[in-house]
Amino acid sequence: MKSQKPAPKAPATGAAGASKPARSVGYLPQRRIGPFDELRPQRINWEYIKHPLDSTLSRHATEPITSTELANLRYFWLDGIFASTSEAFFLAYIPLFALAYGASNEQIGWITAIGNLLGALALFPGARAMEITGQRKNLVVWTGGSVARLALFFMALIPLFQMPASAAIIAITSLNGLRAFMSNFANPAWTALVADLVPNFMRGRYFSTRNLTMGMCTLVFTALAGWLITSGNDWTGSPYFGFQLAFFLSFLTGLGSMYYFSRIDESAIATKVVRQHIPGQLRRALVETPGYLGFVVSAIVWNFALQIAAPFFNIYLVSNLGADSATVGLVTSISSITGIAGQMLMGKWMDRKGAVWLAIATGIPISILPIMWVTYTAPWQVGVNNIFGGFLWAGYNLANFNLLLQLTPDEGRARAVALYQTGVFTAAVAGPLLGGYIADHISFETTFILSGIGRFIATGLFAWLTAWPLRKLAKQAATA
Repeated sequence: MKSQKPAPKAPATGAAGASKPARSVGYLPQRRIGPFDELRPQRINWEYIKHPLDSTLSRHATEPITSTELANLRYFWLDGIFASTSEAFFLAYIPLFALAYGASNEQIGWITAIGNLLGALALFPGARAMEITGQRKNLVVWTGGSVARLALFFMALIPLFQMPASAAIIAITSLNGLRAFMSNFANPAWTALVADLVPNFMRGRYFSTRNLTMGMCTLVFTALAGWLITSGNDWTGSPYFGFQLAFFLSFLTGLGSMYYFSRIDESAIATKVVRQHIPGQLRRALVETPGYLGFVVSAIVWNFALQIAAPFFNIYLVSNLGADSATVGLVTSISSITGIAGQMLMGKWMDRKGAVWLAIATGIPISILPIMWVTYTAPWQVGVNNIFGGFLWAGYNLANFNLLLQLTPDEGRARAVALYQTGVFTAAVAGPLLGGYIADHISFETTFILSGIGRFIATGLFAWLTAWPLRKLAKQAATA
């Protein structure tokens, strides 16, 4: 690996400055490029931010990497910070925004279901677009990076049109659907790019620490968004102003994510070339990849079970347990706190035990969490649930993403990812519709119990259809 240049020191100006010894500073100094530069506005020296980050990333590499590869990892890291901040401002609050317009549980289920349906429909066109154009980074930037974020900007404008509540709910549903479609249109290209961007020998530590910083952003800004929504509504006497402010901030921070992702030098990544689709290529590749189809089947069941209850946790928290938006933000942030602790441990565990082991070890207790909601009578108890949930989900998400990279074949990866995501999102269409119907006609508690049972079933399918074939293959390779 090329040695990194040390952070530049600011030269003193004037004769008096030349005689003084150098001393350390406790702030980010402005960059000096000439004797009159002190007359210019203050500017943060990028080197004082970049150098510590590059040093951290370098320590994750157990094999040499070039300076360009290091820069790409840095930009991808910064992209994750801004992307998680953007999500924190809207992800938990779109159902509550619809609830402010008087949406029913079934309507909230439709908002989630339509978003998931459009997300599923976007995946194969996204993979095909990547194959036709040969573009990965640009496809991500101009679809998931720009158009998806514009949908949030227009969502913030909905109250300005003073439309009837029914029309506003339709607008929320449509814009959320557009956001989901464009985000998932970019997903195959994003996954294919990331598989080349992050070397396999450092994926566990890199993604665990990247997810750690993203979790810290989620922790801070989810709570901030909840406070802004509650306070903004109180300041103005409007039930919508706080949501507008949060969605607009989501749009702005999303632009930061788009900027840093656009800085990645795709030409330096590799060796792997995006090929035109060859009929039958995906089918042959999947047959020769043990565990992949089982991974898809278990993921479909898992996400169906998740989405039976997922859109309704915060609705239940507000309507049945008496929480407000600030409380929702606070208890959501609790999971981010423990998620940070989880990220600090899970990457090392995965490197030692493997992604399959980590997925099962976290999937079983995650299945218990929704069932516990049946016993809660106050918002603080949800916070206790999220203490464990944040820690466990940190490991599960890390394992699941690495399994996706590990099990999808190099040939036809974009379509293999699209097949996986299509199955996941198709299941996530049916889940909210069933959950919304059950919540309206039976009870919220029933949806939570069914979600837990479904997660247990999915974990068993994963162990049977993915973990067992991979273990059998490993034994055969060891005895060969």
